[in-house]
Amino acid sequence: IAQARMIAQSNSNVLLLGKSGTGKDIFAQAIHNAGERRDGPYVAINCAAIPRDLIASELFGYMEGAFTGSRKGGNQGKFELADGGTIFLDEIAETPLELQSALLRVIEEKSVMRVGDTRMRPVNVRIIAATNRNLRDEIAKGAFREDLYYRLNVFSIALMPLSERQDDIPLLVREFVKKYEATLCKQIDRISNEVFEAFIHYPWPGNVRELQNIVERMMNMAPGRELTLDLVPREILDCQKESMPATAMRNPIESERDVIAAMLKSRMQKKDIAEKLGMSRMTLYRKMEKYGLH
Repeated sequence: IAQARMIAQSNSNVLLLGKSGTGKDIFAQAIHNAGERRDGPYVAINCAAIPRDLIASELFGYMEGAFTGSRKGGNQGKFELADGGTIFLDEIAETPLELQSALLRVIEEKSVMRVGDTRMRPVNVRIIAATNRNLRDEIAKGAFREDLYYRLNVFSIALMPLSERQDDIPLLVREFVKKYEATLCKQIDRISNEVFEAFIHYPWPGNVRELQNIVERMMNMAPGRELTLDLVPREILDCQKESMPATAMRNPIESERDVIAAMLKSRMQKKDIAEKLGMSRMTLYRKMEKYGLH
């Protein structure tokens, strides 16, 4: 986050690296919002979601008659739409090599040529690219241009998977509960310690996106105002059992200590921690004293 705040003050290109679901799109939007281009357009495009034969016209636009079915009068591409602002190229490693050459030309010349056109159109765009692949491996395989990699990688941020930042889980759960309380018209007053215990022992292959989906599912299924262990999906509970055999299972006191410690480390207010755990603030203070959590 500190890196992103610093990078936001520049206009240089940014490369966001991380597995799917780690929040690369959120970081890209945040960098745009915190920079001097915040009042300009922010255009996001998923390079993996566009058919190979259409991606050039999507990015650079096209002239009337450039191909069968082209719009009368032609059409602006995403780079022209982002002029004066930021373009976010998600899944950049999925772009074909011939398009990578065109991207490199746009970066170097700060202009685009529409498909079927003969003149260059100047664009003032900051590029933020993202990928869940190892681009150096893609370069070694001949699937990604090395010169494009260096032009995109002026700044880079590697986002950690959720499995490496377990202390964030209670904070994220709290934020997602707050979000879905409004959209689902439900109120959750307490989250069981056993829920946090199960979450902390799950590897989260889908990262933050998977956690958000799980919280939404549990809130939809919750009959009352508490999220309990029986609402946790089976695959998470099975994973907890595999990672913690019966001989190594911790007792409830140890589990409670770990949950409170994780919430404190996530900088939640003590009144909020007590509320989510269904206890008074005085009880929370007594438990903190008991467990040596200062």
